Amino acid sequence: MDDNPDWHRTRLSIELCRMWNWRTDKGQLKDIACRTMLRKLEQRQLIVLPPPLRPGNHTRRIRDIPHRCDPIEGSLDDLRPIEIIMVNGRSDSDHLFHCLMDRYHYLGCHGHVGEHMKYVVYDCNKRPLACLLFGSAAWKTTARDRYIGWNAATRQGNLKLLTNNTRFLILPWVRITNLASFILGACLRRLRSDWYTRYGHDLCLVETFVDRSRFAGTCYQAANWLKLGQTKGRSRQDRYRKLKVPIKDLYVYPLTADFKKRLCAVG
Repeated sequence: MDDNPDWHRTRLSIELCRMWNWRTDKGQLKDIACRTMLRKLEQRQLIVLPPPLRPGNHTRRIRDIPHRCDPIEGSLDDLRPIEIIMVNGRSDSDHLFHCLMDRYHYLGCHGHVGEHMKYVVYDCNKRPLACLLFGSAAWKTTARDRYIGWNAATRQGNLKLLTNNTRFLILPWVRITNLASFILGACLRRLRSDWYTRYGHDLCLVETFVDRSRFAGTCYQAANWLKLGQTKGRSRQDRYRKLKVPIKDLYVYPLTADFKKRLCAVG
């Protein structure tokens, strides 16, 4: 920064990625992740960045997308064929995804950092039924890490082979028995292929955390996910062990038969 005072944040992140060869498995520079790291360093007062080119926060502005809200009841067969759309870029389905998540999911959904996959589910009449988001796995979780059998070094190298089902929304006017477990199964059957197409590497295991104060995890159990245990009531932001969050049940679903061998592999 001293040698190049006219460089803005994006130029800095791109140059750093080139210097460190910080790339995705498809060879693309991870400059967005790098900018996130730079902002965190600045928040900790370790560096001073150039002022941003566009002032204001980075929270996504959610558009209000018209959608049908009439009750959907009956049997699963009444909805077939069910269509699961992988969301790409800032498309119409992407705007609808964020609108529905923001309005109807108790945690909302404003943005993502790192590798992720979004799906919108429609019935045979093109009515939206559900939305799913898969993103970064938890950095460390005692029950999961014990189940896998890896150490800290192999976890750091292989964590990208895991993903977390961070959001699963069945729209509130949809009341169809077994729909949630059906959607989970259908998504998991295509998730590895979609992930490899987008990011150039495989997945071995999916995890999710179910808030025990709100949900029983019935759909995950019905879809043959394995319950490993519970969290300790802390979040990934709890650096000083003072932040309390609801205790959650941890479920996992293997995508390959040899997932433990692959996750514990060195190099």
